[in-house]
Amino acid sequence: MKFRIIIEQDEDGVFVAEVPALPGCISQGKTRAESLQNAKEAINAYLESLKKHNEPIPPSIHEEVVEVVM
Repeated sequence: MKFRIIIEQDEDGVFVAEVPALPGCISQGKTRAESLQNAKEAINAYLESLKKHNEPIPPSIHEEVVEVVM
């Protein structure tokens, strides 16, 4: 499955990763790579919890990235 992850660096230099499709699914790391890895682990735990409680799993996303030259 694919989920959108938004990674932003906070005022302390920590990279915070948020998964909009999964409310409350937020992680962080000292680097972008660490933040991304931690977010993947958080997503897996979140989905396992949804399964355990027989709650619906949000659909996988499909998106494209386009570059515009100005």
